Amino acid sequence: MDLVPALEEPLKQPLKSVLGPATAKVMAEHLGLHTVGDLLHHYPRRYEERGQLTHLADLPMDEHVTVVAQVADARLHSFASAKAPRGKGQRLEVTITDGSGRLQLVFFGNGVHKPHKELLPGTRAMFAGKVSVFNRRLQLAHPAYELLRGDGDEAVETWAGALIPIYPATAKLESWKIGKAVQTVLPTAQEALDPLPDSLRAGRGLLPLPEALLKIHRPHTKADIADARARLKWDEAFVLQVALARRRHADAQLPAVPRTPRADGILTAFDDRLPFTLTEGQQKVSREIFDDLATAHPMHRLLQGEVGSGKTMVALRAMLAVVDAGGQAAMLAPTEVLAQQHHRSVTEMMGELAQGGMLGGAEHATKVVLLTGSMGMAARRQALLDLATGEAGIVIGTHALIEDKVQFHDLGLVVVDEQHRFGVEQRDALRGKGKQPPHLLVMTATPIPRTVAMTVFGDLETSVLDQLPAGRSPIATHVVPAADKPHFLARAWERVREEVGNGHQAYVVCPRIGDEEDDPKKAGKKKSPEDEAEKRPPLAVLDVADQLAKGPLQGLGVEVLHGRMHPDDKDAVMRRFAAGETDVLVATTVIEVGVNVPNATAMVIMDADRFGVSQLHQLRGRVGRGSAPGLCLLVTEMPEASAARQRLNAVASTLDGFELSRIDLEQRREGDVLGQAQSGARSSLRVLAVIEDEEVIAEAREEAAAVVAADPDLEHLAGLRTALDALLDEEREQYLEKG
Repeated sequence: MDLVPALEEPLKQPLKSVLGPATAKVMAEHLGLHTVGDLLHHYPRRYEERGQLTHLADLPMDEHVTVVAQVADARLHSFASAKAPRGKGQRLEVTITDGSGRLQLVFFGNGVHKPHKELLPGTRAMFAGKVSVFNRRLQLAHPAYELLRGDGDEAVETWAGALIPIYPATAKLESWKIGKAVQTVLPTAQEALDPLPDSLRAGRGLLPLPEALLKIHRPHTKADIADARARLKWDEAFVLQVALARRRHADAQLPAVPRTPRADGILTAFDDRLPFTLTEGQQKVSREIFDDLATAHPMHRLLQGEVGSGKTMVALRAMLAVVDAGGQAAMLAPTEVLAQQHHRSVTEMMGELAQGGMLGGAEHATKVVLLTGSMGMAARRQALLDLATGEAGIVIGTHALIEDKVQFHDLGLVVVDEQHRFGVEQRDALRGKGKQPPHLLVMTATPIPRTVAMTVFGDLETSVLDQLPAGRSPIATHVVPAADKPHFLARAWERVREEVGNGHQAYVVCPRIGDEEDDPKKAGKKKSPEDEAEKRPPLAVLDVADQLAKGPLQGLGVEVLHGRMHPDDKDAVMRRFAAGETDVLVATTVIEVGVNVPNATAMVIMDADRFGVSQLHQLRGRVGRGSAPGLCLLVTEMPEASAARQRLNAVASTLDGFELSRIDLEQRREGDVLGQAQSGARSSLRVLAVIEDEEVIAEAREEAAAVVAADPDLEHLAGLRTALDALLDEEREQYLEKG
């Protein structure tokens, strides 16, 4: 790996520090900045113009802010307190203004002397602190500040130019201190190795990297900022896409056993048993998968489909095709409830074809085994034996499948359900179980916007199932504003009784279980302003089930289901619900994915504002799975104008998962979306916005593919190799190597 000495230099060293040791320590611990290069890539969040001031009227509550404003008024008050009983306590109140609003600053005790001397009316300064409310007015208590004096002053030189960069900061380190640290290391930007090939940079008219770094930290004009950001976005998109392109390229070089189903094998027998015909979409996607399985290189395909579009059926047919060709297939599910559910639905769909080696098994039958962490020893031993001998053609399990003890006779296909819960590493660990790399099919029920798919799953080909199977019913969704209109909530419970009266069943979903110990660590956690506004913990399954059984749903069969129950108990509850013995299931999000009870037609989601958009869409997909129409009620106490209510209105207004995933992404930060899936990438995106920068990502993907095709080892691109080393830590690099 080519070291870039100047940029690789640690900020904190035993002998000499680039910055003061205290500053370097805070940067490492609170901002994750360890080297000169890290600091140069810590970009300003926004810029203040000297002539313009921050909108004090728009300050967010409870956030750490930096504002540039002018002192309008400063008054020193005396008061009596326990510490200063004779009225000797001192409080300095300073009012600052920016033309759009006013903000009060307060200083107490010995802390009043310095600001009293310095913050005179007319003085301009940068102030940083946490916004709070006192007597219904916004204030900053004991803010840190830095005066902005006349042009000849050293402080102004520090923020050269008319634009003052405001950096993402912490309470321990103010924006201007980060700014000064950046100024200290900025000269080394000249030594930054450029990751973009010259031809690409010239062809797209992008700035050289040293110039872009200079302009983002010390812009003279807004055009400087735009040019720098355009260049740095390309870096992020391109380096990430090169990592993915190298992975695709390496995978394409690997050998795999082609798996072609027999004309009269288990797949044909299965298709003949089906009581319905596959949708056009299912047939098309199946063809894509079978074509991939027939090649001598491993398939890497992402199957994304709308909730209820029949992905499991497509995956099962792929698994049967591999069994036909003499191989084994493994399906990896994120939770035990889901693994059990898949095992149950696969064995039911296959019938006697799943009874290989047993009396009553069909001619082409195979064995379908379940493997989870909580199975008894005897059952587990038998399952492991069936896998090692090849007796079991299909295994369904949780990450217990990845353990060292698990040996396959001939693993030909790995199906991963709900991809966003499995990182690249887990996929690779399971793929390592095959004598040759097995084919890989990744299913996700959360539709992913195209750009995110290219960024997160760029190493996979994509198939989309966008039609619902015949017989699926529409789902009506309504928001129930429990605080504004309590009678709406009463009506919601009446609707549940009506559904049960018509022979159907219902789910009630709550954000928590309710038997949690009060965790002192959690108690001190920072709450969002919305939480603060409510002062109420999220509703819990155990409490709600109790209240419903004694109140509005009295006389109905109500049961609970949550993740902390014993697996056998969970399974028993699900079986009773699936058999129609229970009317109402009060559950946590363990039912989010894959649970299939066609007779369940209604769902009430309590505190719906506590769930994300995609999660609500997933949950809603559990109803309307039969011929009767589905009903989903989103109960919330949030006020009408709140962002949370707008989010719920969006879910109620459309059943299009792709549209919702876009809304979801726009409302959350990309980091949350890319978090785990990009696992191994040291830095999440800084200037690249996945939704807005669709074109950059698509173009970077094409350029990356061309570069890797021409020079897979990047021998002629030292700067790009260095940037990749920074993006991928050692472990991830090894995975890329072994594919």
